[in-house]
Amino acid sequence: MLLLALMVALLPLSARAAGSAAPLVLEDKIGTLQTWPAVTVLGDPGKQMGVGEALARLDQFRPPQGAYATLGLRKEAVWLHIPVEVPAGSAGRWVLDIDYPALNRIDVHVVRDGQVLQQALLGNLQPYSKRPIGSRSHALGLELKSGAKSELLLRVETSGGMIVPITLNRAAPFHARAMGEQMLQGLLTGLGFCLLLYSLAQWLSLREPLFAKYALLISGSLLFSVFQFGIGAQYLWTDNIWFELHAGGLSALIAACGSFLFIEQALSGPDSNRWFGRLMKGGAALTVLSAAMFALDLIDTHIVTAIVGSLGLAPALLGLPGAIRRQRRGDSVGGYFLVAWAAYFFFTAITVAMIKGQIGVNVWTMHSFQIGATLDMLIFMRVLGLRTVAIKAAAQQAARERDLLHSLAHTDALTGLANRRGLTTALNSALLHCAPERMVGVFLLDLNGFKGVNDSFGHEVGDELLVAVGRRLQARLHGDDLVARLGGDEFIVMCRDLQRAEQAEDLARRLSEAFETPFLVGEHQCRVGLTIGHALAPRDGLAAAELIKRADAAMYRGKKNRRLAA
Repeated sequence: MLLLALMVALLPLSARAAGSAAPLVLEDKIGTLQTWPAVTVLGDPGKQMGVGEALARLDQFRPPQGAYATLGLRKEAVWLHIPVEVPAGSAGRWVLDIDYPALNRIDVHVVRDGQVLQQALLGNLQPYSKRPIGSRSHALGLELKSGAKSELLLRVETSGGMIVPITLNRAAPFHARAMGEQMLQGLLTGLGFCLLLYSLAQWLSLREPLFAKYALLISGSLLFSVFQFGIGAQYLWTDNIWFELHAGGLSALIAACGSFLFIEQALSGPDSNRWFGRLMKGGAALTVLSAAMFALDLIDTHIVTAIVGSLGLAPALLGLPGAIRRQRRGDSVGGYFLVAWAAYFFFTAITVAMIKGQIGVNVWTMHSFQIGATLDMLIFMRVLGLRTVAIKAAAQQAARERDLLHSLAHTDALTGLANRRGLTTALNSALLHCAPERMVGVFLLDLNGFKGVNDSFGHEVGDELLVAVGRRLQARLHGDDLVARLGGDEFIVMCRDLQRAEQAEDLARRLSEAFETPFLVGEHQCRVGLTIGHALAPRDGLAAAELIKRADAAMYRGKKNRRLAA
């Protein structure tokens, strides 16, 4: 309802009373004067009419029948007549300003008493350096005679919309209005440029293609804005007529290509139709082909306009079912797309209606495309934000799964201790820093009496006993030491920074003494002992497998000695 009310509010601005136009009185106290109430027009289908013939046919000029300050889409040239009068004693220095930079050619003639006193050639197909006033719009300083009537005859020819918001201004108000528009363009263009840099930076850092497609979409919109409002000709491609001729069409095709690719990826999912992705990529390919043909002058602006007009709405229309499905299942991405497209349709409709002469020109309609494009860019940035959150969540999940897999690969499932792979990794790391005064000890432990516990109480009690053994071993060690279970009832302890061999003997004795106290497993009291064999690095070797083998041999010698002693 708000949008409808705004459209209705715009309609009165397009009204224009018919009838003969009275001269515009240019008084000094007036800063800016809208000329449209005094404009009459005459078509020139053959584009051959000169200023003399136009003067001879002044009686055939008629008030424009379209909306305010727009003559719609015309292939013909159009002559505009504006009668003016400077009161006696008033200064005749004024600035004629036509604030629509996309007009191709404007011939300006100042006539008094049937004589052409001043003439100039304006339009975006003229080199910027030759403009009478260096502004983004088409402006010309006028020297009108005080106390006399004059006539302004303008011949306008353009390949796009013939939008002619003509004003007569004193110098100070003209510069103030120009500065205000420059500030607005700087703000909107700067915002778009910042979003472009952000999306490119995110693409380079995250390698997420959606950011690159968003950057392509923004590039097209930015290029079209700086072209439409004259910023490009003023600062970017000054005096490059080829670019001025092609910037509008190329920017529209770039934006359409970016829309196809961005919407296709953002809305793709398991429930997407098979043809959706193919159609969207096909549409993007068609815009690229059209852009190449337009750049090579194989097709003209009118064909590009028809292509953009037919393809411009296609991304939104094709993506609409997917956005609705997402919205229905509670995915906010779908809702953001629906809001963006609603804004796009509304503001695009205003722009198209203004170009076709159906809605009058004012500050809102002139900037409707920029307003809609800026809203879309900000809404789509929110979609990218949600995408970034999803990417971060997926990365965190992948990290958790990786850590889990690493833990499963390096951890004994029963006891939670390191397994053989985990022991090997830790031992190899410790051996890199060992030295004669910083020895690494490897202790291989075998439980005595474990088979009897299994046979007497069952495997469940045996498993619980192995868990309790691991905990008791860890309680007797320092924080940097490692306890691992090789399998069955075999354990390994790795100790770092042993300065003397006697320290290893002391540790083996302490571990053995720790098992003199029986284990209470459930309701069962289980008594097991230890047989320990150890090896020291670098004394007994610097390879993990070699050290484990030596510790194993020492452990079996200990078992043999126990049996002989028994």
